[in-house]
Amino acid sequence: MRASFAVAKRVGNQLRRDPRTLALIFVLPAVLMSLLYWILSNTGLFDRIAHAVLGVFPFLVMFLVASVTTLRERSSGTLERALTMPVRRIDIIGGYTLTFSLVAVAQTLITVVVCTRLLDLDIEGSLAAFVVVALLSALTGTTAGLLASAFALTEFQVMQFVPAAIVPQFLVCGVIVPREEMPHALELLSHTMPISYVVDAMLALSKAPTPSAFPKGDLVTDIAILSGFCAAFIALGAVSLRRNTP
Repeated sequence: MRASFAVAKRVGNQLRRDPRTLALIFVLPAVLMSLLYWILSNTGLFDRIAHAVLGVFPFLVMFLVASVTTLRERSSGTLERALTMPVRRIDIIGGYTLTFSLVAVAQTLITVVVCTRLLDLDIEGSLAAFVVVALLSALTGTTAGLLASAFALTEFQVMQFVPAAIVPQFLVCGVIVPREEMPHALELLSHTMPISYVVDAMLALSKAPTPSAFPKGDLVTDIAILSGFCAAFIALGAVSLRRNTP
């Protein structure tokens, strides 16, 4: 555990010296939601899709930041030096996850406040549950990014994961077309993708009957599945962790 805290402190110090990355993390999701609100202000579509999209943007941003940051550490030799020390790989991944988890908390709170206070986004269900799901989306994106960085040699290759792994999830997660209305093969495929469960939970919360209520759908199942994705990505990231790029 001490090793994880040490890694987390080092990564946190690195992020503090990179204001552009911090701006990307904290500001971009709120800016994108504001842009979406502006685009759809005269259509009535914002209230229909905003809850789901709010779950997607944190996943995407944290995926990119986590994967690029880890790749830079490997390319600079920092990660290689850490692996030569008596530190378990899971401790290193745990340290990265801890740092980005704290960042994700701040990102989630900023985005939710902007959406609910400035963009008049109505949350019919539990606000606490809404924040938890948005946070889990960011954490799942973080752990997926840590895993993806093990298979990328350059930052350009990291960017290639977006059309290869993120865009398909967005297309079949239920934002554009309800999953139950898709061809059966695509519906089955969507069950294997984490963003689908983020969208399910967000849409369920948006339909809850009272501000303190949980949705009729099985929100606990969605949260459990997302937590399982996070744990699996952390374990796979630790197994696939390499010292440096070839």
